[in-house]
Amino acid sequence: MAADIEERNRILCVSRRQEIREIVVEGTGMDEQIEMLNQSAPALIEANEMPAGAPRGVGRAGNIVAQQDNSGSCGCGVAPDPGATGGGGAVSYVYAIGRVEARFPNLAAEKEFAQATGRADTAGKTDQQTFHAVLSQRANRYLIRQLCWVLTIQGLETYLLALRDPADIDLLVEAIRPAPSPHDIDVVIGQRGPIAPPQMCNGLMVPIVMSDQIYSFDREALIKAIPKPERITAEQFGPAAEELFNRIMQMTDNAGATDEHRALNYLAMRYPAIYTTAAEKFGQDCSLTRVDVRPSPLASTRNIVDVIFSYTNRNTDFTEKLFVRVDVTEEFPFLVTKISPYYDR
Repeated sequence: MAADIEERNRILCVSRRQEIREIVVEGTGMDEQIEMLNQSAPALIEANEMPAGAPRGVGRAGNIVAQQDNSGSCGCGVAPDPGATGGGGAVSYVYAIGRVEARFPNLAAEKEFAQATGRADTAGKTDQQTFHAVLSQRANRYLIRQLCWVLTIQGLETYLLALRDPADIDLLVEAIRPAPSPHDIDVVIGQRGPIAPPQMCNGLMVPIVMSDQIYSFDREALIKAIPKPERITAEQFGPAAEELFNRIMQMTDNAGATDEHRALNYLAMRYPAIYTTAAEKFGQDCSLTRVDVRPSPLASTRNIVDVIFSYTNRNTDFTEKLFVRVDVTEEFPFLVTKISPYYDR
């Protein structure tokens, strides 16, 4: 008789669990059915105790539903997929020009670096040369990963750098340089992320940039790499190019995060025609009076901006405008229209 009761209770529990699964799939009446089962299941279990080896949590429909997902497996302890929630915001890209610096995130990393320095031959080297030499050694590559890498713009700590590809770790060592100069330039292209937690870099809380490209050079090398027009002497071209570069770098809040600043920084690094034009206009007794960036009227499905350079004649006050059209839709900007006359509409 007891065996018959036990069998009926078992069949009833299995039947009700199956009903709950069907209700979950159909998406209707789930709350009422769960409440009904929660009220009846304890009485069944009390009438006939569960076997000692039975898994906990299978007697209540609430636990059954909570422990199972649509695939029938437990989702406990698994990090959620950000792409599956559909809650991701717009992607923000960075095309920034500044200086890369290495920082010790904590006292332990600083002491470990000091021990590695004690094992290296650093006689006759400056502190910066020693720092570069120690990190350049293959045996000390682990220290590069322990440091935090900061991009400063106009002397302000602006971003914390994280490499998307660990193979780019040598680019960080190249950026610190054994003999730094005030004219050193580091360009970082990547995707902007959240604000760094305070424990990441000794309390520094700035946005993290997942960098895809880092390249380093100095201002003199940049000017020399720009093709010089035949009709302009080197004495004229060098100062003209340097002044234009300084004007772009000193524009207010140029952190390389907005579309306008990304377009400007891209042109400063990749489009030598703007320097050639500046030298020609200076030779015509003109001054660079404005640099504006506006959304292009031709932009529809793409994010395109017009970068406008205004040159004013020093004698007649006549202003001539030239523009370059740049596509900044994705991470890497590119040229749409070469430098051309611009007419106000």
